[in-house]
Amino acid sequence: MATPTTLPEPPRVAPARTVWHPPRPTRRFAAVWLRNLLVWRKLAIPSLVGNIAEPLIWLVAFGYGMGALVGSVNLRLPGGEVQAVPYLVFLASGSICMSAMNAATFEALYSAFSRMHVQKTWDGILNTPVTLDDIVLAEMLWAAFKALFTATAILAVMLALGISHSPKLLLAWGVLGLTGITFAALALIFNALAKGYDFFTYYFTLWLTPMTFVSGVFFPREQLPGWVQVIGDLLPLTHAVQLVRPLFLDRWPPDAALHIAVLLGYALGAYGVALVLTRRRFAR
Repeated sequence: MATPTTLPEPPRVAPARTVWHPPRPTRRFAAVWLRNLLVWRKLAIPSLVGNIAEPLIWLVAFGYGMGALVGSVNLRLPGGEVQAVPYLVFLASGSICMSAMNAATFEALYSAFSRMHVQKTWDGILNTPVTLDDIVLAEMLWAAFKALFTATAILAVMLALGISHSPKLLLAWGVLGLTGITFAALALIFNALAKGYDFFTYYFTLWLTPMTFVSGVFFPREQLPGWVQVIGDLLPLTHAVQLVRPLFLDRWPPDAALHIAVLLGYALGAYGVALVLTRRRFAR
């Protein structure tokens, strides 16, 4: 009597890892960051000129041009005290935060998208022991570095022009680095969603530009309607400006812990969302 043939069991396939697991970067992210640095080093001077030229033009045109007409801005201090601040100083303290925001955003959008989608650099890196979590973390920190590098150059020019000589500006350097991390993380969300470069126009037009005008960069927020001020209180650029502007005036920023907490919350939350969306994009 023939013995029934036992069919071999099908191979067990490991379940696909969900995109929702917590971040698991390794120390290998530093290699990706270093790779970006080595590539950028060849174009450091043109990149620096391109990043600082526009904000310095804004500073000269509005700070000296409009500043001659405006004179000073009445800035309300804690306790109800009002201080007359030269418009050049007022603008400089806000525009340097805007510069850090823009530099981080451009790097985390256009440059990161080129490496991810156009040049397929990320695909090549993923053939090594580096993970996608490493790449996203490295891109965020690299964009923050570019923002801090740009802000440092602009700050050096401001010091040379005598706009401020406060020793507290050393703390502003740390705030600008945190601002770069925050906006790099936010930009990486849209980088993960983008199908092409044109998609980034929505981000700049509907998010960054309105935020610039309601965050106190160019004029005091007290001039805005109450409901606009409430919206501005929720935006990260507002909190960056609220931290940096008093330092330019050689004062300690009030509610500093709150402003730092908001920036950190945006950075950590946006990083988590960007990581999930990037994993989902590469899982397709």
